[in-house]
Amino acid sequence: MITLAVPTTTREEMIDVTSQVRDALAQSGITDGVVTCFVPHTTAGITINENADPDVKRDILYKLNKEIPQRDGYHHGEGNSDAHIKASLLGSSVTIIVEGGRLQLGTWQGICFCEFDGPRRRKLLVHFQSA
Repeated sequence: MITLAVPTTTREEMIDVTSQVRDALAQSGITDGVVTCFVPHTTAGITINENADPDVKRDILYKLNKEIPQRDGYHHGEGNSDAHIKASLLGSSVTIIVEGGRLQLGTWQGICFCEFDGPRRRKLLVHFQSA
């Protein structure tokens, strides 16, 4: 397993971590199997989506904020209930097939770390399992 540092700079952002996961895969020596990316935080998540057009990330954050506003009468005392809900909706892990030493992502797909309560020093756990 490899732990990647993911520093975030704003309260909410989606950070493309695809190249870091590819680099970790190369270091692992795995040619065939799966890689699991896991976010060990309750106010951050991870997803696979388009990484070519930055408007996709902006649209995802826009819609999440529209449906789950930061302040909406929540009971949780820390003031970040929206972040917990958003992280739950996106999820804490993704699994990608590895074949021939390459992540089997679609042409436009990328792995996005999703910050909902930053800025913070986050981490992403990357685990490789060979076939």
